[in-house]
Amino acid sequence: MATAKSQIAKTKNKKFKGTKRDTFKSMVDILLGLQWGDEGKGKIVDVLAPKYNVVARFQGGPNAGHTLEFDGMKHVLHQIPSGVFREDCMNVIGNGVVLDPVIFKKEVESLTEKFKMDLTKNLVISTKTAIIIPTHRMMDAAQEKAKGDAKIGSTLKGIGPTYTDKVSRHGLRLGDILSDKFQEKYEAVKARHLQWLSFLEYTPEGLEEAEAIFFAACDFLKSFKLAETEYLVNKELAKGNSVLAEGAQGSLLDIDFGSYPFVTSSSTTAAGVCSGLGVAPNKIGEVYGIFKAYCTRVGSGPFPTELFDNTGEEMRREGNEFGATTGRPRRCGWLDLPALKYTVMLNGVTQLVMMKADVLNIFENLEVCTAYKLPNGEVTEEMPYDICDTEVTPIYTTVKGWNCSLEGITDFDKLPQELKDYVAYIEEQVGVPIKFVSTSPDRTATIAR
Repeated sequence: MATAKSQIAKTKNKKFKGTKRDTFKSMVDILLGLQWGDEGKGKIVDVLAPKYNVVARFQGGPNAGHTLEFDGMKHVLHQIPSGVFREDCMNVIGNGVVLDPVIFKKEVESLTEKFKMDLTKNLVISTKTAIIIPTHRMMDAAQEKAKGDAKIGSTLKGIGPTYTDKVSRHGLRLGDILSDKFQEKYEAVKARHLQWLSFLEYTPEGLEEAEAIFFAACDFLKSFKLAETEYLVNKELAKGNSVLAEGAQGSLLDIDFGSYPFVTSSSTTAAGVCSGLGVAPNKIGEVYGIFKAYCTRVGSGPFPTELFDNTGEEMRREGNEFGATTGRPRRCGWLDLPALKYTVMLNGVTQLVMMKADVLNIFENLEVCTAYKLPNGEVTEEMPYDICDTEVTPIYTTVKGWNCSLEGITDFDKLPQELKDYVAYIEEQVGVPIKFVSTSPDRTATIAR
C-alpha cells in the first residue's frame, strides 16, 4: 500500500502540462475600442474574421451598434458577433454579455431576410448570459428620469439594471429559460422591479403586451445552441483554432477606468475578456486597439477636446456621426493623446487600427491634444481622477492636414505624405504601431501595413 510520502515523491517526478503559455496551441486575440465607443470595431472584426475560427462577444448588450458595409449593403449588429457574415466562422455570445431576447429575435429575422442566413449553424450562446426582461427597460427609464439634469445618457435598453441584478444575484440567465421553474424565477424578479418602479413613481404601461413578446422570443432562442461556452472556447484553443474576442463600447466607458459615472455597466477593457468568456490571462495574444483619427462621444460626460464650432459640425457631417443604435448626433472633437495613451496602457495594446481617416480629408490643419492644463495651472499627460468635476483645458499641437480625397488608395505608401506623417506622429507619441488605416466605411477600404 502506497504511503502519502511515496505518492508525493511520485508526483514530484511527473512532468505536468496544462497552464504554461507554451502548452497552448492557440491564443485569444482581442479587438476593442480605445475611446468612447463608435470607433468602427464591427468593420475591423469583419475584415479580420477570415483569420479566425471563432469570433466571440465578451461584454455589453444591445446598446452596441457595430456597422458593417460591403457589396453596397449596410447592416448594424447589436448583439450578434461581427463574424457572423463569414459562414465558416463560429460566433459566440459569451457569459459577460447581457442579451435582450426580443432584440435578438429581430436581429436574427433581419439577417435571415436580407442575407438568407441560418444562424443556428454558426452561433452559440452562453447559458450564463444575463437576460434583459421587460421591466429592466422600465427600470432604466425610471432611474434615468429620476436623475434629472444628472442623467448619464443611457440608451434605455435595460442594460444597467440587468447588470445590477446580475451583481446583486437576483438576475435571470439564459439557461433559466430551459428550466421548469423559469416562470417562477421570472415572476420573482419582476416583483422586485415593480416595487422599485412604485417607489420611483413610475407606471409600467404596456407590460402585459411586452411580456407576451418577451416569452415568444425566449421560445425562439431555444432553437439555438445554448451551451457552457467557456468550455467551448477553451476546447477550440486546445485544438489550435484561433479566437477573436470582440468588445463593445469603448475603454473610456469602462465601469472602473472610464469617466465614471458617465460609463457603461461592464468591463470594456482587455481584462473583461477573461471574465466575459472564461479564459485565463495567459491565453491572451494580440490586442488590437481601435481608435478614430479624431474623437466622438454620445451622451453625457466629459470630453476635453469637444468642438462647439463649425469645425465640429463639419466633422459630424463628413463622418456621418450619428449613433448606430440611438440615432443621436455624436459630439465631435480633435484626437486626445493623453486619453489614447491611457487606454493603450490599460489594455496592453500590441497593434493600433486608425479609423475614419477620410473624415479629416477636408481640413488643411489638424489639432492634436498632447496634454491637459488643470485649473491650478498644472500640466499633465495623465487622465485626472476628477475629470467629471474638473474642467481641463486641452493643450494642442498643430499638424498639417492632407486636404484631399483618399478614394481608391489601397497602398499605404501611396497615401498623402501628410497622412503618413500624422500616422507616424501618433505612433511616436503612443509607442504602438498603427497596422491598419481605414479610409471609408466599406470593408475593402482598409489599408494594412
